[in-house]
Amino acid sequence: MTETASEDLIELRVDNIAQLFHTLDPFPFRERDLDKEAEEFIVGWARELAADRTIKIIVHFPEAEAQTKAARELEEAFRRYFSDHANATQRETKELFRIGRRSLGIGVTILIACLLSAHLASGYLVESPFRRLVEESFLILGWVANWRPLEIFLYDWLPLARRRDLYRRLAAATVELRPYPARAPSGP
Repeated sequence: MTETASEDLIELRVDNIAQLFHTLDPFPFRERDLDKEAEEFIVGWARELAADRTIKIIVHFPEAEAQTKAARELEEAFRRYFSDHANATQRETKELFRIGRRSLGIGVTILIACLLSAHLASGYLVESPFRRLVEESFLILGWVANWRPLEIFLYDWLPLARRRDLYRRLAAATVELRPYPARAPSGP
């Protein structure tokens, strides 16, 4: 199989396919979680690749494991794992926007109350530096109450969207298995 110019490679070499997955996970092989180190390696490498190119994951493993169930289910296991993580990250993004909308409602309400309070303070307090301090304090409080919702809508969602997109790219990655011959035992 030839590589296309629009494809980036991630290559792994393992002594046993099962070492890619969390060994204490009781689920069937294709539903298991990836081992933390394997996930960090794959995701870290994928982060460095161009976002507009497809990903191909090549797993080098001992020839003796070529006919195992783990080898046959490896592509589906990767696809399921990264797809589940993409969906979980999408749920996190939706939750973040829900919190942002609620925070914005509270923030706007506080801003309106503070603007009214500043206006009332300017009407009832005599002209003095204290009056100016009260007015400015209400205005600052009103805008500070909107800090978090603005932060959510302007900045916080972007890393989640990037991570979700990366997991989607990894879920769509082609997985190629490349068995290698077993090493001959070294003798005296």
